[in-house]
Amino acid sequence: MKKFLFLLLPIIALLSCKATKQEMTKGNPPAPGFNQDKSDPKAIAIADEVMKAMGGRKNWDKIRFIKWNFFGSRIHTWDKWTGDIRIDYTKEDLKVIMNIHSMKGTAMIEDTLVDANHPRNGPIMQKAKAHWINDSYWLVMPFKLKDSGVTLKYMGESQTQAGSLADVVSLTFEEVGVTPDNKYLVYVDKKSRLVTQWDFYTKASDQEPRFQIPWEGYSKYGNILLSGGRGKYALTDIVVFENLSTEVLSKL
Repeated sequence: MKKFLFLLLPIIALLSCKATKQEMTKGNPPAPGFNQDKSDPKAIAIADEVMKAMGGRKNWDKIRFIKWNFFGSRIHTWDKWTGDIRIDYTKEDLKVIMNIHSMKGTAMIEDTLVDANHPRNGPIMQKAKAHWINDSYWLVMPFKLKDSGVTLKYMGESQTQAGSLADVVSLTFEEVGVTPDNKYLVYVDKKSRLVTQWDFYTKASDQEPRFQIPWEGYSKYGNILLSGGRGKYALTDIVVFENLSTEVLSKL
């Protein structure tokens, strides 16, 4: 496991911590429920630098429709504004259209329609949302560093597996998602300010990561950057739409 170079903050910085954190929100305000009080000012500043490097908050907010193939298992079409999603499963005969906020939707299993009255509807909606939470995080995590329930801590400098120097920020979660005990160490390149690696811990208390995976292959989609390269894995067929036929998210 890599050793981190921890930095000691001057006492004066600690005393002015609250004001500094307030300044960090300008241009990239946190989501409701972001744990700003327990997050480090330096970690928050790095999160804002990542957002800027990825295209900026305004451009991220303008993006509405995103489509991608998650490791050849699921094809997602997501309306970021409304929460409507479509998931086409490629390794099983299942299609789902739902809203991740209302948890209402329909599915098609082997030509059988599973509507709201079907006994399998609820479990399928839960499964689909869990997959969306996981699969979208693998794609857009850099835009969600100040998300609800997140606490950010600056861990110091370290090298990625590729040998590049990076600032390392830890992400822990509180009462959000389907696996709130998880922890990530996110490596932010010293020059580009893009995320270039993440280490995943099943539990925040774990001493060693379950895996370490690079973030590479950044490309521009509209006015934002997205990365599909995950080492021996890949998120493919990434598309950002300005407009999308209503049938895509309403008709199975």
